[in-house]
Amino acid sequence: MNRINPQKLQLSKWTATRPENREKHFLVTELYRDDEGTVLEVELQAVLSRRNQRLPWQNLQDESHWSMGWK
Repeated sequence: MNRINPQKLQLSKWTATRPENREKHFLVTELYRDDEGTVLEVELQAVLSRRNQRLPWQNLQDESHWSMGWK
């Protein structure tokens, strides 16, 4: 399991372990927080297509789907 500090996810790089539509490399472009400042979700942008997807930041801890950095 990837150990992640959600406060430091902005502009971090991620690699999909099972790429779809040739989208393998992603960049965190936005952090979505609640009223208390707790990070709830992140927005990932595919480097190849510039497509955005929003997901709970905890999903990035799943090593079967995501790995830190661009590989």
